[in-house]
Formats: sequence, structure tokens, C-alpha cells
Amino acid sequence: MSVHIGYAAMLEQFPPAEAVALAALAEQHGFTGVMATDHFQPWTPRLGQASHVWSVLGALAERTRGDFGPGVTTPTFRTHPAVVAQASATLASMYPGRHWLGIGSGEAVNEHVVGQYWPEAPDRINRMFEAVELIKKLFAASIAGRDVRHAGPSFKLETTRLWTMPPVAPEVYVATAGPVTARRAGRVADGLITTSGPAERLDALLARFADGARDGGRDVRRMPKILQLHLSWAATDEEAMRNALTEWPIAGMRFGRSDIRSPFEFEQLARTVRPEDFEGRMVVSADPDRHRAEIQRHLDLGFDRIYLHNVGRNQAEWIEVFGRDVLPGLRA
Repeated sequence: MSVHIGYAAMLEQFPPAEAVALAALAEQHGFTGVMATDHFQPWTPRLGQASHVWSVLGALAERTRGDFGPGVTTPTFRTHPAVVAQASATLASMYPGRHWLGIGSGEAVNEHVVGQYWPEAPDRINRMFEAVELIKKLFAASIAGRDVRHAGPSFKLETTRLWTMPPVAPEVYVATAGPVTARRAGRVADGLITTSGPAERLDALLARFADGARDGGRDVRRMPKILQLHLSWAATDEEAMRNALTEWPIAGMRFGRSDIRSPFEFEQLARTVRPEDFEGRMVVSADPDRHRAEIQRHLDLGFDRIYLHNVGRNQAEWIEVFGRDVLPGLRA
């Protein structure tokens, strides 16, 4: 079985045309698929970008041939879930069998901009699962050629359907870092998305996801387990660490960030991050073998797809090196 290693298009870090060109370059060097981030603001002002993910996904699909989807979008604050469903169904109609829908509960830096009350994590998670229910209900009814309505605690949908709908609905993947949410995702979602971490945390996450799948009478072996993996590679260790500290200090922030509202607040917090803060959270190294071992560790844990994000601006050089020296040595 071939290994699925995709490219993470970081739309908060690169202008949209450059992100699309880099994704196409990655595919030329052996990457298979694209996960594009959905941000209204960047993490820090230095990153400097925040293009509209649904606009960029269409361009990505035209320039590549693998799978693609948002990693992840939040259909609960900035955008009503029916509108997310329409965007997703349109892409799935245009690019059959390639598009998937990744959904998360959101972070204040992106979602508070519409001026709604920013709730605690349990409320955000409940809203997310209601959005998943609404989206899947709308997909199913539209495929069947009938109208549907929804009236729940957080969302209403008047009687309607999606008039542009593919014969097969896009798969809906839920992003989570916690075991309770992972179990709920196993019951209702088509797959799981998470980020890298200690083996014991990820083992527990995958186990709870499998428990949820069994609760729902589903075969977890057919449900993708997806990882977004941040890393810092450069020609020297010093450059790799400099890139980590300047471009992606959030990887070294050992506290929750869901309630922070401004890139300028993140900028202030980033000044406290030190090289040792990345230990155990992100590999920072010029050695391709260290990175290959980290990717393989996650494959061995049971992840089916891994989308890589090198945090530096040295994307073309990194893509070439990993395509030549890292990807061929990985095994499923």
C-alpha cells in the first residue's frame, strides 16, 4: 500500500497564488494531496496573509490531481453550515472523488471577527457537531432530490436543498485534539483530523475514535485518520531554529490558544518562546532522517494521511529535498 503524504498549504503564511504554485510543485515531487488552512487572520502579523480558503481550493484543484480540502473550516460563526455545505458540494461536483470537507470548532483569532459572543470550548464543540449533523442531512437530502429543514439549538435551516450536488457526498472529517470529542467524531464523522503530539495522546485519541465508530456500528478501518504535521527543516540546524522562532512560534506555546483574538496578542506571546519550547512538539532539524523518523512514527501509530507543513519560507528547497530524500523511504 502506498504512503499518502500531502502538502499543507498555509494560507495565513503565503499569498494565494504562491500557495497554489507551491502545492503544484509539491505534487511534482511526490506529495499526494493538499490540505489548505482556513484563516480570517494570520497567527502573527509577520505571517501576513489570510486568503479565502474556498476561493483558493478551486485553484488548487485545477493545478493538482490529488485529494484536497480545508484543514479545517469552522461552519459555526463566520459561515453558516448550509453555506459551507454548498461550497463543498460545488467543489465535489467539479472534481469528483477528490474533495473532502474538514471541520473544526474554531479559534477566536478567526471567528470573533463577526462580533458574536465567544463561548467556552464545550459550547463550541456542540455547535460544531450540530453543524456536522446539518451538513450531512443537507447532503443526503440533496442527493435524494428532496428538501430538508433543520431547527436546532444553534442553527436553523428553512426548507431547501442543494441544487448543485454530486452523486456521492464529500466525506466530512472532524478535527479534534481531545479523546471525548474524538469518540463523538467516530460516531458521526467520516474521518478524524488532528495534529502531531506524544504517542500516548495520539494512541488515546485514535482508540476513542475507534470506540465511537463501534458505537455507531461503523467500520473504523474505512475511516481516514489524518494528521497535519508541522516541522522546521533548513540547510542548517541554526536556520531551522531561526525559522521556527520567527515564523511558527505558536508551536512552542505550551498553553491553549483558542481564546486569543488578535495576531498582535500572539506576537507579544511569541516573544516568550525559546528553542527548548519546541522539544517534543515539533522537529527542528537540518537532518532529513530525523524528519523521516518523525513522519514514520505517526504512520506507525495508524494515521492514513499526513499533510506536511515546513514552517520556513524555504518551501521550494524543502519540497525538493523531502521529495528526494524523505518520501521514498516511508512505509505504510
